[in-house]
Amino acid sequence: MISLAGRDVVHAWGKFVFTGVGLGLLIGVTLTMAGVYRGMVDDARVLLNNSSADLWVVQKDTLGPYAEASSLNDDVYRSILGMEGVARAANVTYLTMQVRQRSRDVRAMVVGIVSGEPGAPANLIAGRQITRNHYEAVADVASGFKLGQLIRIRRNDYHVVGLTRRMVSSGGDPMIFIPLKDAQEAQFLKDNDAIINQRNRTSINPAFNQQSVLDAVLDSQTSNPYVNAVLVQIRPGYSAEQVAQPIRQWKRLQIYTRVQMEQILVAKLIATSSRQIAMFLVILAIVSAAIVAFIIYTLTMGKIREIAVLKLIGTRNRTIASMIMQQAVGLGVIGFFVGKVAATLWAPLFPKYVLLLPGDAVRGLMITAVICVLASMLAIRAALRVDPAEAIGG
Repeated sequence: MISLAGRDVVHAWGKFVFTGVGLGLLIGVTLTMAGVYRGMVDDARVLLNNSSADLWVVQKDTLGPYAEASSLNDDVYRSILGMEGVARAANVTYLTMQVRQRSRDVRAMVVGIVSGEPGAPANLIAGRQITRNHYEAVADVASGFKLGQLIRIRRNDYHVVGLTRRMVSSGGDPMIFIPLKDAQEAQFLKDNDAIINQRNRTSINPAFNQQSVLDAVLDSQTSNPYVNAVLVQIRPGYSAEQVAQPIRQWKRLQIYTRVQMEQILVAKLIATSSRQIAMFLVILAIVSAAIVAFIIYTLTMGKIREIAVLKLIGTRNRTIASMIMQQAVGLGVIGFFVGKVAATLWAPLFPKYVLLLPGDAVRGLMITAVICVLASMLAIRAALRVDPAEAIGG
């Protein structure tokens, strides 16, 4: 029995293969889009893992340091340390900004940490941890910074003493860790002119006519006693909610557990992006189906005489439909494997993390097969309408 798919591969292999490659590139884009979404979710989870926290204590009625602005006094952690079930608590600040290295700017999340406490980078791939109170930094390798380099954050220069990997924000920006005091200064630092103008306004304010009061106010204007969150680790034997409830009740603060914080990051921060990616995936699936349908229909219409001969010698419609469907699925399989290879090769070149999961590849193969089967229906319908008399005529 003649196989239409087999004949195309043998006698028109170039057209069939190149069509499969073109379809494969489209499928590769689809797999990459799915990988971008998976990478965004993984970035959010990596951010939580890197904090080494069980609880996030933030400003009341806010969604925390990653989704909304949060401001706490930096002495709050002391009272939290005294709560039952709390093993460790540490202040932390987060600030997304441009970090300069000579003439190059890098978009990064600057994290103010207390060395050795929750929030500090756990695993280094090179160098050491921050040991001084000022002007040292640990950077993620995605920033492109090297050990020993000087980087500028606002007005101060920092030595890169350590490097990490996969320490990123929920938006995929590399993290740069600096001492907490330096981060507090950088987050609320004013330029020199603004500081001078503020001092002049305060000095002429009659409410501060006493020198002692004036000095105290001026000192408060040049210091920052605030942090964005307190990261808490709980003692063994305690549940997260068991420790969080008394802090909510007595400290009048907002507390999130790991599950709640992950829900905020995934369901709120990247919700819009995920819907946009989903729309792209739907559009790409429709375009892929249209391409397969057009190609299979064109190839089928080019074999009208052969199909008429098959019908003339008594070939059943089911057999003819099966041949066309095999051709469509074969085209889809070629396209899928080309797309999978292409996505694997170009994924590391993307500026943001692209996570290609085996499960997504399996689902992608199944969806591709279904799309190809559905796309072949138009060609099958046309083939079944062929009159056997055309094998004798014209």
